Amino acid sequence: MIGITVTMMVVEIAAGVLFGSMALLADGLHMASHAVALGINAYAYAYARRHARDATYSFGTGKVNTLGGFTGAVLLAAFALLMVSESVQRLVVPVPIAFDHAIAVAVLGLIVNGVSMLILGHHHGHDHAAHAHGDHDHDDHDHDHDHDHDHDHEDDHDDHDHAQAGAGHDHNLLAAYLHVLADALTSLLAIVALLAAKYFGLTFMDPFMGIVGAALVARWSFGLLRTTSAVLLDRNAGPEVCAAVTAAIERADDNRVADLHVWCIGPNLYSAALTVVTPAPRPPEHYKTLLPTDLNIVHTTVEVHAATPR
Repeated sequence: MIGITVTMMVVEIAAGVLFGSMALLADGLHMASHAVALGINAYAYAYARRHARDATYSFGTGKVNTLGGFTGAVLLAAFALLMVSESVQRLVVPVPIAFDHAIAVAVLGLIVNGVSMLILGHHHGHDHAAHAHGDHDHDDHDHDHDHDHDHDHEDDHDDHDHAQAGAGHDHNLLAAYLHVLADALTSLLAIVALLAAKYFGLTFMDPFMGIVGAALVARWSFGLLRTTSAVLLDRNAGPEVCAAVTAAIERADDNRVADLHVWCIGPNLYSAALTVVTPAPRPPEHYKTLLPTDLNIVHTTVEVHAATPR
């Protein structure tokens, strides 16, 4: 994918300069950002694999995946700004365009981007948790000290839903896919702009489409930034996940969950810390076995407190 992207990047930037097409040049510059982003994505996978069993990473290397996605989103935003800047400059100072050559290169770019989307789309959504998380063994902890945390959930369902919707995704692969998708979009917009300019004399369409493409790329970038930053900052899991954990623990023995934190540590992988108050205390391992297996909570810390007699 990186080799394909770099080759097409060189062709489009050279063609954009030679033939005077801003839309084509913007596509080539966008390709440059994607070549860098794909390199970062590849490095993130290599790093996660190499350090998967490194005990210095308390929860494994699953968040390297998310960090790669966050970096890719930042690059998307930066090059969207560059596309706007170049497009506005061409609106103010138009340049002659060699339409036939520019259209041919744009069509080639669209074909290449389509093939790239098929390659990445085939893998999009596959589970990379096995190589990213590692096989750390974590012990549950039983504390006999007082634990007086009152955890308030924000009533911010939209942001929670957005973060939870992305928590199970491979953010690194999603970032790479969005870069390729953005390339395909800018290639398509370049073709439309060049055809409109050639046959209808609408020369302003070329830089205008650069601005339209930049707006769409920026939107994808901000969405990915919001999702990945929520994971990197250990935002608490959505209310439905917390409710499922609470219900599983409180189903027996008059247990009460006094404090609960559940957060994402990798693609579809979670960690949990909870305090259980119960009239019949049991070892922490017992409460761990009560957790729903479909939540993929791979590390759990449990505090058990005896209920104070009334």
